[in-house]
Amino acid sequence: MFAIPRRFLRTTTLLTLSATLLACQAQAADESQTVKKLFSQKFPQREVVQVQASPVSGVYEVVLAGRQVVYTDAKVAHMFVGELIDIEGRVSLTEERVAELSRVDWKTLPLQHAIQDKRGNGQRKIAVFSDPDCPFCKKLEKEGLAKLDNVTIYTFLYPLEQLHPDAMRKSAQIWCSKDKLQAWAQTMRNNQATSGSGDCKTPLAEIQALGQKLGIQGTPALIFESGKLVAGAIPAEDIEKLLNQKK
Repeated sequence: MFAIPRRFLRTTTLLTLSATLLACQAQAADESQTVKKLFSQKFPQREVVQVQASPVSGVYEVVLAGRQVVYTDAKVAHMFVGELIDIEGRVSLTEERVAELSRVDWKTLPLQHAIQDKRGNGQRKIAVFSDPDCPFCKKLEKEGLAKLDNVTIYTFLYPLEQLHPDAMRKSAQIWCSKDKLQAWAQTMRNNQATSGSGDCKTPLAEIQALGQKLGIQGTPALIFESGKLVAGAIPAEDIEKLLNQKK
């Protein structure tokens, strides 16, 4: 009887497994596309960014514009809005996914459009989207950022006109000031009124477009060199930890 070499059997087995894996991946991709199509048909007003199978059998993760994550079945007959929790790991998979989707490529930030505050050696870096009329932004300036050292803070003027109608005017005045950093500090830390014409060329429109692209809907919003995007006036100790994170 003709004997089949073991090496041939091993190679054949690997090829069979690879083909099976590729077929499963292709099937999963097809199912995700079907769910995406059905979801878009039922919710035409919502932009579907991505669909993929969740860790729960028969449930799909749907990423909508604005980094909103929801879940649905294969027929899009039912939708789950909330957090998907890994009970054994005791972590929110939804929160982790949103954090992943929120990551920013630091190298793409137009730092020339920001007010630069270099302290000490300035090696650590953080970008802040801030509104001159935002009380939480002032809290961040006075408490979270005040005592940081060996850091460069890049402040992007991001007035939210729907909340603070006068913030755009103030932002323009700050940017057009002879000393932008001093004008910003006086406004945010010393509560001094802005002054000046504010009629110079500003990057405010570009920053508005950037913030919308990044999904920043409120201020303050902090971006660390690691790419992590964090919302809110977080405490100084949390900022220190994030500044020292590489990933």
